[in-house]
Amino acid sequence: MAIPVFVSCPTSLSDIQQKSKALVFEELERFGLEGRTLGQTDYPTEFPLREVLVIARHCSGGLILGFEQMRADSGEERPNTERTREISAPLSLPTPWNHLEAGIMFSLGLPMLVFREPRISGGVFDYGVTDLFIHTMPTVAMTDGQRRNLQAVFLKWQAKVRDFYYR
Repeated sequence: MAIPVFVSCPTSLSDIQQKSKALVFEELERFGLEGRTLGQTDYPTEFPLREVLVIARHCSGGLILGFEQMRADSGEERPNTERTREISAPLSLPTPWNHLEAGIMFSLGLPMLVFREPRISGGVFDYGVTDLFIHTMPTVAMTDGQRRNLQAVFLKWQAKVRDFYYR
């Protein structure tokens, strides 16, 4: 029997993003974990945010996949404030659901693992916001050493997930 873990991941992904997601799900399977995702493995019967809580309560870990879902090539951050900043390089944003779902998993005390694409930042993807290390999203172009590192990350995290599950 696979141990359920909540996966925060957007439903619309590019081909490259789909391949990264597949790598992550291969690691879940390797360690006997089952990814549960709103709108992909589980479908809401009530409003979606409540359904996230219902699903997450039945999981023993959380996985956040920060894929780019919006890109702004120009504009301002924090307009009309003393911290206004022009966007001088493309700004990549994840789905806002990553932040909502991470907050729910954090409040439930689930062991979490966070991956993000290189230009994703903000909220749960900022260093120091949680006690979590933010990992770079795995890709098919990883070296053998990077693959071993990915497996080591999953090995450590799945031990925490199993501990949570069997408590």
